[in-house]
Amino acid sequence: MKHFFITLSFIILTSFSLSAQNIPSSANDISPLLIGEYVPEVTLRDVDSNPVDLKKLIKKKPTVLIFYRGGWCPYCNRQLSGLGEISDYLVSIGYQIIAISPDTPDHLALTYDKHMMNYMLLSDSDMEASKKFGLAFELDDKMFKKFSNMGMDIVTTTGEKHNMLPVPAVFFVKTNGEISFEYVNPNFKKRISSSLLVTAAETMGSE
Repeated sequence: MKHFFITLSFIILTSFSLSAQNIPSSANDISPLLIGEYVPEVTLRDVDSNPVDLKKLIKKKPTVLIFYRGGWCPYCNRQLSGLGEISDYLVSIGYQIIAISPDTPDHLALTYDKHMMNYMLLSDSDMEASKKFGLAFELDDKMFKKFSNMGMDIVTTTGEKHNMLPVPAVFFVKTNGEISFEYVNPNFKKRISSSLLVTAAETMGSE
């Protein structure tokens, strides 16, 4: 069963290491943290702009940690809505749920209102968490212009000019910060299903 989840849940994207100064220009070239590695030191912001130490938060309960592109992304909204449908069950079997995006706290609040969230959203507007998790990539000028022409103003939603996005990802994290399961896919249209997420949660068990 362990082999099943390692094989199914993680797509190996590349073998090289990234530094904070070497952000890939393609989602296919990211180098995410692996199963067995540990959550890095990072401070995020909640919807009220209060600082949140991610490692301290994870120490409280086993965590389902989601990275998504932003409230402007229809595929992310679909994923967040599906997560809302299973969140009570995940909590009942021992998990807490945290979803992270580059959106500013103000834009996170809009997502809360839209989906009536019953789990935590955190802002990674400077993309430090996404970089440390190895999920960040930089939009080239052509792609950035395409996003802008489609009405997706990333500069406004992030409050930054870095032109970076995270590859959508799901991690299960133990209270000691160790990653025990993950699903990372450079194709932003492909997300782990709610049913598979529940199956993984039940199989892994909250530790």
